[in-house]
Amino acid sequence: MNKTNSSWRCDETYLKIRGQWKYLYRAVDSKGNTLVFLLSTKCDKKAALRFFKKVLGNRRVKLPRVISVDKHTSYPGALKLIKAENPLKQIQLRQVKYLNNIIEADYRFVKRKARFKLWFQSFHSACYTVAGYEAMNMILKDQISVVAANDAQAQKNFIENLLGIAV
Repeated sequence: MNKTNSSWRCDETYLKIRGQWKYLYRAVDSKGNTLVFLLSTKCDKKAALRFFKKVLGNRRVKLPRVISVDKHTSYPGALKLIKAENPLKQIQLRQVKYLNNIIEADYRFVKRKARFKLWFQSFHSACYTVAGYEAMNMILKDQISVVAANDAQAQKNFIENLLGIAV
């Protein structure tokens, strides 16, 4: 997979699961490459902390120089906790609504597909379905340059790493 750059855009959107709104956190770099995604039942500081830990734990992601987020109140508190645990003092958090237009436009792939499924019936199935949507979106954005079209083992490894399941 291609390495990402050090300028991130993070945002959350909502999906309906069994009639209740759940939150899809996503991070992309400034070029629009997907970094990571997380489906959560809540949209609070604890969920934002889990999201930041997940993205920082991804080995193909460069450490950020700057993270652009919207005006949601959970991000500054979560990043402050992350900085206390790790030596990431140099990360700058920008709370500017319009810098996230890249990620807002990128949500349309997931939202469009989810709408035609008449939303999801369980949180578990929504997690795997959204992961599949994200994998296909990453392939469409040509983020998977190391996976050849005729290399089944590399494709299997990519899917296992992305979805966290054995294929």
